[in-house]
Amino acid sequence: MKKISIMVPCYNEEENVVPLSEALIAMFEKDLPQYDYEILFIDNDSRDTTRVKLRALCENNKKIKAIFNAKNFGQFNSPYYGILQTEGDCTIPVCADFQDPIDVIPRLVAEWEKGYKIVCAVKTSSKENPVMYFLRSCYYKMIKKMSSVDQIEHFTGFGLYDKSFVQVLRDLKDPIPFIRGIVGELGFKRTEIEYTQAQRRAGKTHNNFYTLYDAAMLSFTSYTKIGLRIATFLGAACAGLSVIVAIIYFILKLIYWNRFQAGMVPLIILVSLTSSLQLFFIGLLGEYILSMNKRLMNRPLVVEEERLNFKPEEPEQE
Repeated sequence: MKKISIMVPCYNEEENVVPLSEALIAMFEKDLPQYDYEILFIDNDSRDTTRVKLRALCENNKKIKAIFNAKNFGQFNSPYYGILQTEGDCTIPVCADFQDPIDVIPRLVAEWEKGYKIVCAVKTSSKENPVMYFLRSCYYKMIKKMSSVDQIEHFTGFGLYDKSFVQVLRDLKDPIPFIRGIVGELGFKRTEIEYTQAQRRAGKTHNNFYTLYDAAMLSFTSYTKIGLRIATFLGAACAGLSVIVAIIYFILKLIYWNRFQAGMVPLIILVSLTSSLQLFFIGLLGEYILSMNKRLMNRPLVVEEERLNFKPEEPEQE
């Protein structure tokens, strides 16, 4: 019997983990009775009663597992690490807030049985804030055009990954993984299915400007060269323009020595323009260096505090 692993990253999801586990179990019993399953929750150092509820779930059902991180390791490392700890024939990451519809899972499995190693669930619409959805759409289109790697629009990571691809992820050893980009860069034969993203069932979203910016810059610095190329080309263009302006001013001054007054305004504009460009591209270069620095330090994805319902002899992956 094939086993399907459901991986659920969570942080302060005390209102959702129990209903989600019940919905997943009911879905397996009704729609996928021919499959064995495991449900792995990886908790990113929740500050509410999420861990208490996860302990109770694990005590009542040995097919439910849990990993408790020693601290919050961010929105990318913890889910990625959770995928590496699954042992099913395929793994399906699911958000704890019910925004990834449970009824899509049988469709993912059906495509997997056709031979696809990766099945990406792609949002065609969303019940979230329409302004946020529009901004996300603009971001996806922009990064797709700029990236040298095939980027999947409105793909959040929700989908199905065959165990062969999960092994690729284990061998990758990337300390700052971006699963959406990795799927496009290293993914096997894949297909896509469409779904409508639901509203969050309960609790508050953990996304803010910083987390969204962090996600955008990670994908930008990992899969695009255009930022540095623009800096090079624009810098060269500004340098050439400055030389031309300098020559024109010099000639005019020689011809109209007593009448030509250059003044301070052109100088102030030129200095302000070049300074702002320098600051912008130094900051952009810093983002690339920060990304490189994290990879060079090669820190572990997460540090575990505790794991529940795992076999004692099972080696830990980092």
